[in-house]
Amino acid sequence: MKNKTEILLNFMLRAIFGMIAVFLINSFLQDRGLQGSIGINLLSFVTTGILGIPGIALLYGINLYFIL
Repeated sequence: MKNKTEILLNFMLRAIFGMIAVFLINSFLQDRGLQGSIGINLLSFVTTGILGIPGIALLYGINLYFIL
């Protein structure tokens, strides 16, 4: 079983890299003139921290659902 420090470090790394990925994807979409940017806030931080890459896909999927 993992100790608490390892779990917290894993969460923080996923969350930080997730926020960097969201920022880069938002920049890419903005450069192309497309809607669909995700806000960088506590909810997206926690979602990417817990789920990682599937969390990023979930955020953009939910956003796409509301756009259409």
